[in-house]
Amino acid sequence: MSVRAVSIETFTCVGHQAMKDLAITCTPMDPMSWSGDLLVVGVFEEEVSVSGEGANEKIGLKEGGKLAELDAATAGLVGEMMAEADFKAKVGSSICSRLGGDVKRVALVGMGKAEDITHKSWKSLGAAVARLAKTHKAGKAAVALVGAPADMDTGAAVEAVSVGALLGVVDDTRFKSKSTPPTLGGIEMISFGADNSTSVASAGARAAGTLLTKQLVSAPPNVATPTFLAEAAADIASEFPDVMSLKVLEWDDCEALKMGAYLGVAEASEEPLKFIHLTYTAPGGSNDSTKKLAIVGKGLTFDSGGYNIKAGAGSMIELMKFDMGGSGAVLGAARSLAELQPEGVEVHFIIASCENMVAGKGLRPGDILTASNGKTIEVNNTDAEGRLTLADALIYAENLGVSKTVDIATLTGACMVALGTGVAGLFTPSDSMAEELAASGARVGEKLWRMPMEESYRDQLDSPIADMKNCGMGKGGAITAALFLKEYVREMEWAHLDIAGPVWDDKTGSATGFAAGSLTEWVLANSSK
Repeated sequence: MSVRAVSIETFTCVGHQAMKDLAITCTPMDPMSWSGDLLVVGVFEEEVSVSGEGANEKIGLKEGGKLAELDAATAGLVGEMMAEADFKAKVGSSICSRLGGDVKRVALVGMGKAEDITHKSWKSLGAAVARLAKTHKAGKAAVALVGAPADMDTGAAVEAVSVGALLGVVDDTRFKSKSTPPTLGGIEMISFGADNSTSVASAGARAAGTLLTKQLVSAPPNVATPTFLAEAAADIASEFPDVMSLKVLEWDDCEALKMGAYLGVAEASEEPLKFIHLTYTAPGGSNDSTKKLAIVGKGLTFDSGGYNIKAGAGSMIELMKFDMGGSGAVLGAARSLAELQPEGVEVHFIIASCENMVAGKGLRPGDILTASNGKTIEVNNTDAEGRLTLADALIYAENLGVSKTVDIATLTGACMVALGTGVAGLFTPSDSMAEELAASGARVGEKLWRMPMEESYRDQLDSPIADMKNCGMGKGGAITAALFLKEYVREMEWAHLDIAGPVWDDKTGSATGFAAGSLTEWVLANSSK
C-alpha cells in the first residue's frame, strides 16, 4: 500500500506559490534607463555581424543597430562579451557579465533569426531569465529585445515569455529534505508595449496547468496513486466551483456499468481504482449551441507490465510512474481552462485510473474481458493494458453525448521508436480533428505528427475465440494500438495522441508537462471566446 511523502495540500502549493510570488509587468523604457539586478537582452541574429573565416573570424555589431547603441551605453562591454564568447545570437546561446552601477549584470540571450521566431523561442527566453536569475541570485530582472521583428505579435510574445519564466522559477524540491526559495521576485518587460496585462494573466493560468502536469507525472508512484489523482481533480473543482464539478466512480460503480476491460487491469492492485469525471461548464452555462467535448487520459499510476512483466535493460520499469502522463496532461489542461473560462464549450475530463500489478487474482495472458459496449477482448499481452482502460473510458465519454473526443496516453514504445522523444503521434480518421490538434500544438510549441491508421493492420488484432485481441503481434505497434481504440468509438469525432516519447526528459530526470498546453489550446479553438 502507499506511504505518502507529501500531502495533497503541500503537493499543490509547492511551486504554485513561487509562481504567484513572481510579479510580471510590462513597462516600456530604454534598457539603460532601467535599474535592477539583471538586464536580459534577447538578441536576434540580424543585430550581429560576422566577418572573416576560421581563425580570422570576427564578431561585431550591426552598424546603427539597437545592440550597437547598448554597446555604446555600456562603454563597449557588450561587444567585448560577444567577442570573447563567440556569441552570434544563435538559439539557445547566452552570456552574462557584471556591469555595475544601476544595473548589476547584463545578459545576452540568442533568439536566432527574426523570421524564424516561434512560441518556443519566446518561452525559452523566459526560461533563460529565470535560470540566469537563479545563477546570479537576482531579485529584480528586466527583459529587453534588440532586432525583434516589426510585425511580431506582442501579446503572444509576452504570454510565452511569461510562461517560460513562471515555470523556470520553480524548483521541484517536494521530495527533498532541504530547499532554497527563489530569489527572483519581479520581471519587467521593457520592450513589449504597455497594455499586456491580459497576456500575463493568461500566462499564469497556462503555467499553472503545465506545472500541475509536471508535478503529477514526476511524482513517485507511492504518492501519485489513483486516489491522489482523484484528490488533485477535487482540488481543481474546489478552487473553481462555479465552473468545475467532479464525480468519482468506485469499483462497484464501474462494475455496474460493465467496465470489464478497465476492471480486468485494476484487479491485481491493492490500490483502489478511481474513475475520475471532472466537468467544465462555462460561466454562461450550457445550451443547444454549446459544444460538448471530452478529453480522456490514460491513468496508469504504475505499470509493472503485469504477467508480461517489464524486465531487463531497456524495460523502463523504474520510469513507469510516468505511465499516467496522459491523465497528468488532462488535469493540467483542466486547471488552465478552469481559470481561463472559455465560453460556448462543455468539457468532460475523464480518467480511468488504476495500477497494473502482478497478483494471484490479476489479469493473465489468455484471459478474455468484456468491455462496457459488449465487445470481448482476448488479452494476449498484459503489458498492453492502457488501451483496455481507455476502451471503457471512450465508451463512457461517447455515452455523455459529446461531439468530439481526444484521448491521450503514454501508450506504446513503438511510437517512441518512430518519432523519438520530441514528437507525439497523432492518430485520427478525421482530417478536421488532425488539423485542429496540429494547429493547437504549434501555437504552444508542442509537435504533434499525424500518423497513418492503416486499416490493413487491423487483422493483427483478430482473435479466434473473442471479438479481438488487445495487442498486435507484428510491426506498427503504435498503429495497431490506435486501431484497437477506434473499435470503441461509434459516431463522435475522435483523435488519439500517443505521448510516450515527449512526456519525459531524460536530461533533467523529470516530466516535461507535455500536452497540457496543446489540449488547452484545442478547447479554446472550439470555444466561442
